[in-house]
Amino acid sequence: MGPGSSGSNDDSDRVFELEAEVQQLKEAVTSHAVVDQAIGMVVALGRVSPDQGWAVLKDVSQHTNIKLRNVAELILVWGRDGEIPPDVRAELEDALDRHGPAQIPEAPRD
Repeated sequence: MGPGSSGSNDDSDRVFELEAEVQQLKEAVTSHAVVDQAIGMVVALGRVSPDQGWAVLKDVSQHTNIKLRNVAELILVWGRDGEIPPDVRAELEDALDRHGPAQIPEAPRD
């Protein structure tokens, strides 16, 4: 310890820093799980590869100006409740057209 420093204050600061870091890691893991689940839904519903599913999520995020994690959450809600904002659904269909072989079921191809 340097001169004038208090061991207990340094320890308290370090504990606070570690608690904040643990919280950030927990949020990152949760966010990653949400995104992975949404990719899984896009893969299943759009009949695309996981890489294409990731590209679809990124496209929807960029074209709607909604954070990727929030797009993923909207897709999970859609899978659970059948509700999705119309602009997000339209962009999802467009992104699947760009990246995959088929549209979302219920949206027949011409």
